Amino acid sequence: QVQLVESGGGLVQPGGSLRQSCAASGRTFGSYALGWLRQGPGKEREFVATMSGSGDNTCYAGSVKGRCTISRDNAKSKVYLQMNSLTPKDAAVYDCAGDRRPMSYGSDSQRDYAFWGPGAQVTVSS
Repeated sequence: QVQLVESGGGLVQPGGSLRQSCAASGRTFGSYALGWLRQGPGKEREFVATMSGSGDNTCYAGSVKGRCTISRDNAKSKVYLQMNSLTPKDAAVYDCAGDRRPMSYGSDSQRDYAFWGPGAQVTVSS
């Protein structure tokens, strides 16, 4: 079993920044890609960013590319999502997820993620 817990969500003003963290436990953290996905109100869950277990490979959704940075600290078993220039369109529940495939480069498909955190709400409003 893998446990993932997000933290760092909250209320931020338009144009502001937010850094979310995800703490993992339960298996060899550095062997698996991790990703961030989100689901806005009335929307389907969508991919945000992913990073391979080694940290060498990243991929971002077009809607956040240039504004978001995913990073990880394998020694601490944590992955982070730094988000800048936030707009109301970024408001969503953000999920941290673990790839089911060892040693993958990461994935933009939620079907490849087997382990999920409870999610953290991000609200963008003035």
